[in-house]
Amino acid sequence: MNILILGSGGREHALAWAVLQNPKCDRLIVAPGNAGIAEIAECAALDILDGGVIAGFCEAEAIDFVIIGPEAPLAAGVADRLRDAGLLVFGPSAAAARLEASKSFTKSICDAAGAPTAAYAHFTDLAAARSYVETQGAPIVVKADGLAAGKGVIVAMTLPEAQAALDDMFGGEFGSAGAEVVIEEFMDGEEASFFVVCDGENVIPLIAAQDHKAVGEGDTGPNTGGMGAYSPAPVMTDAVTRQALDQIVRPTLAEMARRGTPYQGVLFVGLMIKNGAPRLVEYNCRFGDPECQVLMMRLGAQALDLMLATAEGRLADLSVNWAEDHALTVVLAAQGYPGDYEKGSVIKGLDTCPEDSFHMVFHAGTTRAQGQITATGGRVLAATARGTTLQEAADRAYAMVDRIDWPQGFCRRDIGWSALK
Repeated sequence: MNILILGSGGREHALAWAVLQNPKCDRLIVAPGNAGIAEIAECAALDILDGGVIAGFCEAEAIDFVIIGPEAPLAAGVADRLRDAGLLVFGPSAAAARLEASKSFTKSICDAAGAPTAAYAHFTDLAAARSYVETQGAPIVVKADGLAAGKGVIVAMTLPEAQAALDDMFGGEFGSAGAEVVIEEFMDGEEASFFVVCDGENVIPLIAAQDHKAVGEGDTGPNTGGMGAYSPAPVMTDAVTRQALDQIVRPTLAEMARRGTPYQGVLFVGLMIKNGAPRLVEYNCRFGDPECQVLMMRLGAQALDLMLATAEGRLADLSVNWAEDHALTVVLAAQGYPGDYEKGSVIKGLDTCPEDSFHMVFHAGTTRAQGQITATGGRVLAATARGTTLQEAADRAYAMVDRIDWPQGFCRRDIGWSALK
């Protein structure tokens, strides 16, 4: 079959890599793609937020199946437009994607479903928000209500930090995403990224991963889109997984269906786990990045079967086989990220890195210019490896990092530290 993947990041490179391993894939196009994706698939320069443009392209290229990678096209209703055109699509409707696109909507769903999550308040006015923070005290969590590319969450340990976060959000730091703000109680514990797929009715739990959001080693410094991840996540025991499914995921999906907006696609369930009890941090309506890289490394060709069954409403007939292995990914980012960074620096040494079912350097913010790979984003590469133990996966991933010659980049040297102690 002919398959189109929308997106240009490390997540989409990992999805493309896994899809191509499945013999059902005859032709793969990624729009817009990146330099790494262009080495394994066709790339098309399309506006992925324009459902009409995508639908027209699919008709012209005889596309059978569309996989939507990032959140923005989902929130823009691209999946709806493609389904209206009769296409098979992996990804939720715009109405269902509000689980990520609006933090306050998610909280209302959790209230109705009785899903355990942080106490919260929702504000559209800076003065009222500041007053609430002063009453509640710190630590406290301030979130931009809309989509902010994974960066619109500030865990404020002091009142001045919380007030500064509010000033930034209402002052336009995150554009329209920060026009409304959700303020939550601070939850402590251990975070995990739990993934499930849902076909509107049936749910299959995938494996959990843990990512490192902070830019600095020891999980210090400002939050990023993610500096690395590993899977499986030791904190996600069978008991915690059952609780997450029974108390959070299934009640949420039932409430979405009750409202006439059934969820179809992958649901990223961000959890905080304390004393063996999970609480919801947030939902995302797509594979996490960089968690997707470790999940695809472990899933391989099964990923396409899983996404097809999700789109066709037949998850009840499917099971997923997970090998008894571990995967770990290390993100290489441009110096200065998550703040200002330079673009255009040349990356060398990638051709010395192994590429097989145990090793892969996935590209995110890269472009090929004059025969060279150049950095064009904040997060640029993800050195990803699999092993029989987490330590073996980590050793293999960092061995690839050390082969890459890119003085303008940096990475964390402690990915997986809490599980490797």
